[in-house]
Amino acid sequence: MDDQTQDEIRENRGTLTEPGRNSPFRDRSIEENLDLFRRMRAGEFPNGARVLRAKIDMAAGNINLRDPVLYRILNAPHPRTGTKWHIYPSYDFAHGQSDAIEGITHSICTLEFEDHRPLYDWFIENLPVPSRPRQYEFARLNITYTLLSKRVLTELVRGGHVTGWDDPRMPTLAGLRRRGVPPAAIRDFVKRIGVAKANSTVDVAMFEHAIRDELNRTALRRMAVLRPLKVVIDNYAEGQTEELEAANHPDDPAAGTRRIRFGRELWIEQDDFMENPPKKFFRLSPGAEVRLRYAYFITCREVRKNAKGEVVELVCTYDPATKGGNAPDGRKVKATMHWVAAADAVTAEVRLYNPLFTKPDPSGGNFAADLNPGSLEVVPGAKLEPALAGGNAPDPVQFERQGYFVRDPDSGPGKPVFNRTVGLRDTWAKVSAGG
Repeated sequence: MDDQTQDEIRENRGTLTEPGRNSPFRDRSIEENLDLFRRMRAGEFPNGARVLRAKIDMAAGNINLRDPVLYRILNAPHPRTGTKWHIYPSYDFAHGQSDAIEGITHSICTLEFEDHRPLYDWFIENLPVPSRPRQYEFARLNITYTLLSKRVLTELVRGGHVTGWDDPRMPTLAGLRRRGVPPAAIRDFVKRIGVAKANSTVDVAMFEHAIRDELNRTALRRMAVLRPLKVVIDNYAEGQTEELEAANHPDDPAAGTRRIRFGRELWIEQDDFMENPPKKFFRLSPGAEVRLRYAYFITCREVRKNAKGEVVELVCTYDPATKGGNAPDGRKVKATMHWVAAADAVTAEVRLYNPLFTKPDPSGGNFAADLNPGSLEVVPGAKLEPALAGGNAPDPVQFERQGYFVRDPDSGPGKPVFNRTVGLRDTWAKVSAGG
């Protein structure tokens, strides 16, 4: 039992070139040590009054072997044991014993624990443990635009920068699950990057590529309009509707098809229309003809605006001969757009997630300065096809031309909420670079 202060212990520990000095309390008797330890456990002493240390070698070349601390006083209630204990073990002391008790064979650590391995082995060899695990050190996983430090993640939660440990922007298993990242994608990512003994940083685009690869194979397709603009097809009879056939997965015939409703009024994406388009804009514009996915060719005839001059509605015509998206005369169009019928569209909230930090190498010391104010964009009035409503929505799902999404637990009856797992292409690197 050592009564030295923390600073005195540190000062007497020595340096890499100088041996440490024995504590003046190192030769206490076994009886005195046991008595003080029992009283320390019972809570008789204040925090920092004394510690329990292992008696190893204060002249050891590895500083970690110079009488390391085993137990410290902490007079604070424990979530499970309450105030029964007033002492808590150091990580180095508990690490090997916990591994041995749990039957761990290979204890994988990051490189900074390499110098702690001799102490890990010393405890295993000198304590009555039920098994003999071994510690192995490898480089930690570092990803651009991401911090994995538990300290930083805790501060993100406590500071209200995220909504909790399961916030989809958090690199936690709970966060990844809520964001819709499939376990198979995580395993594939880990296999691709491998295990190294040298520290390095992996581009987040590689992780997103693994996610896209998996979801492209497994996610069913649906149509959703995030920022709706109304289209009225004036040569389609009022009150008339029809059902069209749409593929659930274009590369998997076994996924089958579904029926979607087509009518006089539709929703399309605002970004799919420009009144004065540049030369290479091939989507909808006045006089331009485009294909509606699974439906017909339409041509924009009129643009209606409100008092502020904002476009609120497009009047179009459709070609009945192009049902299914092909023209019998062989004419071609350069754009195919997704849409949702206004008659049975479901209004939903969609949450678009971007990296939590603006820099590829955010600072752990001052992480708040590197937080991305655009890491979450909430789109409140998205329009979805009915197959995405209720608990029957596929999970996860690709919103055609948008990305991969998953239903969020915040969803309620008639109020679906979807989180974007990942976009169809990696655009963040270009955006963040100003490209």
